[in-house]
Amino acid sequence: MIKRSAWALVLPLVVLAAWAQAEDGGIEGLRQTGKAFSAVAKRAAPAVVFVQVEGRAEGSDAPQDVWPFHDDLFRRFFGEDFPGLVRPAPKTQRRTLGQGSGFVVSARGDTAYIVTNNHVVANAERIRVKLQDGRELDTQLQGADPKSDVAVLKVAARGVPVLKWGDSTRLDVGEWVVALGNPFGLSNTLTVGVVSATGRTSLGINDYEDFIQTDAAINPGNSGGPLLNLDGEVVGMNTAIFSKSGGYMGVGFAIPSNLVRAIAEQLIATGHVVRGYLGLTVQPLTPDMADALGLAEQSGVLINEIRPDSPAEHAGLRVGDLITTFDGSRITDGAHFRNRAALAPPGSNVTLGVVRAGRRLEVPIRVGRLDEGMQASAAAQALGIAVRALTSAEARRLGLRKAVVVTEVEPQSLADLAGIGPGTLILEANGRPVGSPADLDSALAQGADGVVLRILQGGLSRTLTLRWR
Repeated sequence: MIKRSAWALVLPLVVLAAWAQAEDGGIEGLRQTGKAFSAVAKRAAPAVVFVQVEGRAEGSDAPQDVWPFHDDLFRRFFGEDFPGLVRPAPKTQRRTLGQGSGFVVSARGDTAYIVTNNHVVANAERIRVKLQDGRELDTQLQGADPKSDVAVLKVAARGVPVLKWGDSTRLDVGEWVVALGNPFGLSNTLTVGVVSATGRTSLGINDYEDFIQTDAAINPGNSGGPLLNLDGEVVGMNTAIFSKSGGYMGVGFAIPSNLVRAIAEQLIATGHVVRGYLGLTVQPLTPDMADALGLAEQSGVLINEIRPDSPAEHAGLRVGDLITTFDGSRITDGAHFRNRAALAPPGSNVTLGVVRAGRRLEVPIRVGRLDEGMQASAAAQALGIAVRALTSAEARRLGLRKAVVVTEVEPQSLADLAGIGPGTLILEANGRPVGSPADLDSALAQGADGVVLRILQGGLSRTLTLRWR
């Protein structure tokens, strides 16, 4: 009884001690995590800058003489000065102020190069940066790439710390990341979160997208600032938020460091960006398509157009080929393939893994230069759309011999205003059947003032006339 009583007294003390030790261990773990974040901030913050932008934008004063019955009848009989008619206000120039963030990626002698978002500095008349040591300096735009939303500033400054690039392909979902910047103009702000997802595409933010999604708070003013791993390396550039209120809602997007670095290095070296060109267009492989084509593969992209005299044609690629790898790396979707092709240096050789009629092929292809190919089709310029040819499976299912399907529509473009949306089929242009983007471009070239389109939308065929003059 005495031993049992003694054990009854000792056991609670043992449990209490173990609980206290576990609690101390948990608190100590949190302390170490906090110190890791502090170490990143101390190491990286001196290389993060506050970007101030001055520019001008066109605006107008509010219209005058608003009256319910302003129409052409009153203008015809009473003239433009009749009270109640809305007279358009004259256009005026107003001064604009903007702000964002940036970070130093290179320093050579008395010159430093700062990376930021293109949308932070677009149309700027004056750009100033404020360093953490208090210096405020005028900068000049070294170069910008609106398609990737990357810009580089050049500033005369000595003794500026430089951030180290990290490898964004090594990021894992759930990994800790730190965002530094100047949200709402509040300088030297650190927020912490995790990588929520990688490879986010088709968001409509940039032409070339491969975003890192994070819950580290990103707000207006954070744009252009670095996203860092716990080693203090840049793994992304904070660019956009998903928000219904204009503020943080737990979803932010950063451009991967590998993409930012590739663009920035070209801008620093030459002031402009040159992209690779293969001369083909692709579409995602869906499970239904894989079944219809008898493919065992469930990932990759299908070639739906090969442009004449292009690197793709010279390499022997064919419409209907399934591209599964790019230089040994698995291709997940069309945006991923497009990014890889665009970043491939012109003149270099790459190898595409292809499945053709059940056979696996390794196809070498010499990369061309995009500005030697078709950067923007006539359809994209004139109508504000992007199109692709129908696949053979889609053509059989729809009972069509020729057509192109609209994949993208620019807001407020001629096509958008006419009610054309993604998924619309274009059957004819100016009386000519169209079976490829090249066919549409050729038909558009015949019309000096506009185009007559026959489209199929919602199962109904109709004819539209669109004029751009």
